[in-house]
Amino acid sequence: MIYSISDLEQLSGIHSHTIRIWEQRYNALSPMRSQGNTRLYDDKQLRRLLNIVSLNKSGLKISKICSLSDEAIDKLLDQQFSYPTDDEQADYVSQLIRYGLAFDERSFNHLIDQSIDQLGLSDCYRKIMYPLLVRLGLMWRKDDICPAHEHFLSNIIRQKIFTHINNLPLTSHTGVSWLLFLPEDEDHDIGLLFASYMLRMYHHQVIFLGSKVPLDSIKRIFSTLNVGHVLLFMTKSRSEPAAQKYIDQLSEICSPAKIHLAGNSEVIGKLTNIDHINWFKTLDEFEKTIQYPVLHERNF
Repeated sequence: MIYSISDLEQLSGIHSHTIRIWEQRYNALSPMRSQGNTRLYDDKQLRRLLNIVSLNKSGLKISKICSLSDEAIDKLLDQQFSYPTDDEQADYVSQLIRYGLAFDERSFNHLIDQSIDQLGLSDCYRKIMYPLLVRLGLMWRKDDICPAHEHFLSNIIRQKIFTHINNLPLTSHTGVSWLLFLPEDEDHDIGLLFASYMLRMYHHQVIFLGSKVPLDSIKRIFSTLNVGHVLLFMTKSRSEPAAQKYIDQLSEICSPAKIHLAGNSEVIGKLTNIDHINWFKTLDEFEKTIQYPVLHERNF
């Protein structure tokens, strides 16, 4: 794809002015030029910018990062994003990636089903599926896979979670619901799907809207339904003003409910006036919160 500098700002969370400075001072990127001399960027340039941003946030100086080759940046990324797993789980992840790169659906399904049978869906997500998704993201940024591979693997994982959701008994309506959705510029919904599974497993009522939901749709739901909790993920990098504006608008719309937020800590950590929002930093925090009402009811 071809991107403008404003596209890069939205995708990376780095202001256009800063991107231009990094180019001029450190040769961070090498944009193409349109006939009108407008900066244009391809997927390779986008990946490099995202990698530069990640390493810069980890503490490395921007001048040092921009002086590195793509290969050297890849090595640093491997160190930064290595996900701790035991040998067997790491082997499972590697095998699943090999099957995915070969578009071998039969073998991929067999191994992921074996993992779910051994661990249960909850632990399989923590130990196999999530590390796999992290690895896929890193491989895309290193240009080791194409989008087709990522879509192929993600859709199979999505199907597995949907199947387990469908196997759970429907919870009778108690008058209070959890509303789950992604903002209209977000489309990676696997984490949200797993949250839906966990909520249903603990007998909560769930209204699952999925990805790319406009705020106007959220407003309509609050005008007709009793929603007690709102859960959304913000995973994309975005500018601080854009993220703050979205959260402020959402807070006004969802004021009757408790808002829960998860996702990109670099984005969420810079938000202000969010004392009314519960930020889930880990999956364990989320599970502890949603299981408490059930455990509390069983004590009476």
